[in-house]
Order: sequence, then C-alpha cells, then structure tokens
Amino acid sequence: MGAPADIEFEDTVHRRIYEQVEQRGAVTVEEARDAVRIDSPTGSKPARSGTTEPKTRIPPEEFREHVTEMVDAGHLEERDDTLHLVLDEGAEAYEEGDLSYRVRPARQSDWKGIETAIREVADEGASISAEQVAADIDDEGALLRHNDRQSRMFYVATLNEVGDEGAESDDDGEIVGWVHVDAPELDKLRHIAELTVGVREPYRERGVGGHLLERAMGWARDAGYQKVYQSVPATNETAIELLEEHGWETEAVRADHYLVGDEFVDEVMTAREL
Repeated sequence: MGAPADIEFEDTVHRRIYEQVEQRGAVTVEEARDAVRIDSPTGSKPARSGTTEPKTRIPPEEFREHVTEMVDAGHLEERDDTLHLVLDEGAEAYEEGDLSYRVRPARQSDWKGIETAIREVADEGASISAEQVAADIDDEGALLRHNDRQSRMFYVATLNEVGDEGAESDDDGEIVGWVHVDAPELDKLRHIAELTVGVREPYRERGVGGHLLERAMGWARDAGYQKVYQSVPATNETAIELLEEHGWETEAVRADHYLVGDEFVDEVMTAREL
C-alpha cells in the first residue's frame, strides 16, 4: 500500500527527476526535462569569470530513456504525458447514516483542502502537532515525501459528490478529515513513525477517523515501520477514545505541556505497535 519508504537512486538524473515530481505533485515530461539540466558538454563555450558553468537540457531521446527506466522500476507512473509518484490510488467508499464519503491517498492538489481542515481542528485546540504539520508543509511546498531522507504520506476523507440527477459522481467533494504519517529516514528511528489524524467537527463520530487511522497504519506497516505514535492534548477526549478503540496505549503524560488559549493542558503521548 503506497510507495516504498526508502527509495535510493544511483543515477543522479533519476533522483532529480523524482524530486521534481515529488515537489510539484505532477509534472509533464517536458517540464521535467526543462528543470533537470546537466553540465554543458565539453568543448562548449566556457563560462565567463565569476559565473557558474552553463547547464543544458538533456536531449529528448535520452531524457525519455531515463523516464522509461524510472517507470519500469516502479518509481514513477506516466498518465497523459504527465509524471506522478507511484502511490496507492485506491479509494474506499463508506456510508454512515446520511454521510457518504471516501478515503483515498492525498494528491498535491489536496493541499489547500487539507490545510483548511487542519487549521479548523487546530483552532479548537484539538490537535497541536497537526498545526506544526501544516506549517512545515506550507514551508516546503510538497505534500508527500518518499525519499532516502524522509517519508510522509497523507490520506484524506472526502464527501461523495452527487450529480444533478441524484447519482453519485466520480468527483470528490470537500475534505472532511485527514491522516498524516511522517518519519525521518534515520537508522536509529527507522522503525517508528509519527501519525496525526483529524476530522472536522460536523463529521465526527461517523467512522471517518477510524477508517483514516486504519488506512494510515496499513501504509506504515507495509512500509516496514514497527510502531506509530501520536501526541494529543488531554482535553481532546474524542481523539484519545478513538485511539484506544484501535489498540493505542498511553505511554506518558506531560503535565501542562500545551498552552491552549489561557489554559495549560497536559500532553497525552500515545503509541501502537504494528
């Protein structure tokens, strides 16, 4: 489920192509070729004193070979001349009373919707770590990460759209919840990943958080992680109950760790073995 967590590239061009797709979410082959340049061939006009060596685009046929090798290796996929990260694109549909939604891997284009959901939950004081997640991704400009330094995966819950004739559409509606898995690719921490999950208030207690949680833990398990952890304010009893229902245990409590408004709130540190 999802992309491998520790992709390594021996070819520098492959790495740079992958980073372009990772940073931008999706990129056309020609856009990637324009961005991934190499040193000018020997014998070209030398750079003026004080300037860097000129870069040149890789010839189309040669660049196409690089792309084909990456697609064959399972690192990228190409759809309509556009390159994408290889991710589990499966969407799981759910019905909870009058709520119809689906859970699927996030795409780069989901960032604004995820940010809105995170800010909404964070403003309630329900998730402090999620607010930091939003700030980090806003700074980096990339939603997903799969490289030899960091793995980061998002799943989202989106409302099912209903067409003019009352039938459900294949298009996604607004994002009502998210789950985020993040882990540095460091040997001493390679077995553990941090998870944050949040659901917007009108859609809680409808199974959304549980389905998001299970999807993310499945990804972490398949990626080789042995343990996931999450810290939440003690005042977020709904989140703590959700985690306990899914086998999470409280490992520690730090007194007065958060300042929410004018009140100090305990931090509850929870975890689950995978």
